Amino acid sequence: MLAELHIENVAVISVTDLRFGPGFNVLTGETGAGKSIVIDAIGAVLGGRVNRDLVRAGTRSALVSAVFTDCAASDWLEENDLEPADELILQRRIGADGKSSARVNGAPVTAQQLRSLSALLLDMHGQNDGRQLLDESRHLDYLDRFAADEAERGAYAEAYGRWRDIRREMERLSMDELDKARLSERLAAQVTELEAAKPRPGEEAELLALRERMRHGEKLSQALEGAYEALYGAEDNAIALALRAERHVSNAAAVATELREAAEGIAQARFLLEDAAERVNDVRGSLSFSEEEYNAVEERLSLLRRLQRKYGCDAEALPTALETARARLSELESADDLLRQLERELERARRELLRAGETLSARRREAAQALAGRVRSELRDLSMPSVRFLAELSPKGGAGFDSSGCDELRFLMSANAGAPPGRLSHIASGGEMSRVMLALKSVFAERDAVGTLVFDEIDTGVSGVAAQRVGEKMARLSAHRQLICITHLPQIAAMADRQFYIEKIERDGQAFTTVRPLDQAGRVRELARLHGGDAVTETTLRSAREQLAAAEQFKRKERSEP
Repeated sequence: MLAELHIENVAVISVTDLRFGPGFNVLTGETGAGKSIVIDAIGAVLGGRVNRDLVRAGTRSALVSAVFTDCAASDWLEENDLEPADELILQRRIGADGKSSARVNGAPVTAQQLRSLSALLLDMHGQNDGRQLLDESRHLDYLDRFAADEAERGAYAEAYGRWRDIRREMERLSMDELDKARLSERLAAQVTELEAAKPRPGEEAELLALRERMRHGEKLSQALEGAYEALYGAEDNAIALALRAERHVSNAAAVATELREAAEGIAQARFLLEDAAERVNDVRGSLSFSEEEYNAVEERLSLLRRLQRKYGCDAEALPTALETARARLSELESADDLLRQLERELERARRELLRAGETLSARRREAAQALAGRVRSELRDLSMPSVRFLAELSPKGGAGFDSSGCDELRFLMSANAGAPPGRLSHIASGGEMSRVMLALKSVFAERDAVGTLVFDEIDTGVSGVAAQRVGEKMARLSAHRQLICITHLPQIAAMADRQFYIEKIERDGQAFTTVRPLDQAGRVRELARLHGGDAVTETTLRSAREQLAAAEQFKRKERSEP
């Protein structure tokens, strides 16, 4: 449940706090007062796309925080290495530069993580959802959501992936004979060139180090001569002096036993000096280079660099490039045999794919009938008594399948008795589309674990008795889910368990939107305004009181029934 929403510097909202409760929460207000800003703020804190236009002019950043309680997100928290908690605090800060940051219970998260968590907490119906319902390519998604066919879709996706991979491999191997001959010739030349070069891992680094030693050979030789002379060559060299010191201290240690450790230390130092002298002498002996040897190093480095430019890789990858060219050449030479083998594998994969597709289709056919029946029932409750609603499942055209399966689905509807069902995009009015969307949401709410549903103007195009039925439907939904709804209709607002009034005011030449909860008297006055506009009279107030009383009676009756 969304318990609290804090909005700061979002559009014309300076700062406001909303405390929602369980059941049905309604937000009303004049057109243009800023109701959509509340929805935008909720969308932002759920990880939706944001931009700098959301930040109030003249401020550095906007902040939206939401507190969710009684939510089942323990698995998500564990998967994302966050501490388990019964209460979740989501935060989204949007800078004036358009950049944003997000946190969950104080821990930084990405917008993608925020969206994945939010999908477990809240389902939002915006004004775009009605347009999406007109897009027949999305209808199958609605059916799959109702069918809960994840296992069948997973098996089909695995089979489709195998078929697709074999098909891609066949496409990669398939080419006409002329292209094949040209590629074989090019690969053979690459293999010949790289085999002749014999590149090996680490070779370039070794050559660079050797060239550096050659370039500074004289200076290095002088330094090593001096070092060797000091260590071993001179009459009073370091090793001789250490040996003399070792003897003197050893003799003294025979009397002063505390010097034994010092004598051992000097002996170890002498061994180290002797080892160092040997290493210096070995390197000194290897510093004699001819001009031919230097030129050979330069030529080898030049060859390696030319090959790197030609094959688009560094020297370390040249041996791999050789193996790749060999493998590709061998593959081309046996391409015909491979293609015949892949054709057999493709046919087997296609048969497995079609079997998995038929299993998925059977599940969808069963679910399509059930979904259509449930939506019809919901629509009749929404003052559409003669409605016919069908989920028409048909075989997919073309190859007979794609990544979504072997089926195509379209929703068909007839709102009037005697009229044949047709496409939603052709026959449904705005009010009918709103009710179809609400019917689908009602059906899905029975199966989804999401605890909060948000409706942004679900009442578009609805009035009169239809509006009354929509309000009643939302009241029924709110018995098991938290609902938050923006509406202009008194029939819907009257059904709310709590109501908020959104108002835009001007102060010091600036516009501010405020949100405040309404008490009973405030609700009566707001319902009267929704009925009659500014002309609030005793008659409209009395009508509003009667409407609220009737709504309370309806809710008590509905919620008392088992």
